[in-house]
Amino acid sequence: MSTTAKSRPVCAVLDDYQGVALSAADWSQVADAYEIRVLAEPMSDVEEIRRALADARVVVAMRERTPFPASLLAVLPELRLLVTTGMANASVDLEAARSHGIVVCGTASSPDPPAELTWALILGIARNLHVEVEGTRSGGWQQTVGTDLRASTLGIIGLGKIGSRVAGIGQAFGMSVQAWSEHLDQARADECGVQLSGSLDELLSTSDFVSIHLRLGDRSRDLIGEQQLRRMRRTSVLINTSRAEIVNQQALVQALEDGLIAAAGLDVFDEEPLPSDSPFRRLPNVLATPHLGYVTQANYSTFYTDAVEDIRAFDAGEPVRVLNT
Repeated sequence: MSTTAKSRPVCAVLDDYQGVALSAADWSQVADAYEIRVLAEPMSDVEEIRRALADARVVVAMRERTPFPASLLAVLPELRLLVTTGMANASVDLEAARSHGIVVCGTASSPDPPAELTWALILGIARNLHVEVEGTRSGGWQQTVGTDLRASTLGIIGLGKIGSRVAGIGQAFGMSVQAWSEHLDQARADECGVQLSGSLDELLSTSDFVSIHLRLGDRSRDLIGEQQLRRMRRTSVLINTSRAEIVNQQALVQALEDGLIAAAGLDVFDEEPLPSDSPFRRLPNVLATPHLGYVTQANYSTFYTDAVEDIRAFDAGEPVRVLNT
């Protein structure tokens, strides 16, 4: 797929950890116009990214794996189109991109994969799968007693596209489902068939499982800190497949170490890839996955197919799914 033709501008496809970007869509539609350069390894700082993208006219970014703050956008003079998978990316400075004449476009994204992974984490913790699977591999047999979901309470923070799907599955398991967010109203709760919790503290103190489904923003950053974690029951489980920064990470580690909550299922971290010495890798009451919420075949096909469409539309002078109009 790559070409060495020097006359062609560069289209850089970033953070293809699994090496599947080029097979997930038909890149032949733009291969004649661009040298398509796939970068599989994460980059750690602005200077490293600047060197890698110095000659890139188009960049296709995978979610927030590589941030694009103003300081980076200012040193990429060739960049004209930045495509991010999904229709929201908190790590891209949209205003700075606009000021540098860079068009930022998004892609469609399904809410089903993160909802499904949320339930993989809930079920994994409820039935102690990380302990039992490892025990079975090492010759053991039946070491734990699982937790019943039926008749327990699921608290959902954020009842949007993903949260509402998580709620529906909880109801299918026979759980009592309640939800809260700053702007959640009774009409939306009724639409989803869940109980509207009066406050975040109320939800935290009355839920057996708490699952977060909010976008990261000024109001949601550090929404759950030490005080909020202390509101939870010692038998409760926290699930976060949304954004790590919604939960104060130091407070979460301390709560898990001190047994303030029973366990956490985590798919998102404030530093990714997760450092080898992170406590989330060693805590026995953590079930951690490497940000797999959106990582499915169908979602990747949608991401990269739309990215190709974004590039073609931009080249035709009619960009689509523009995020920084």
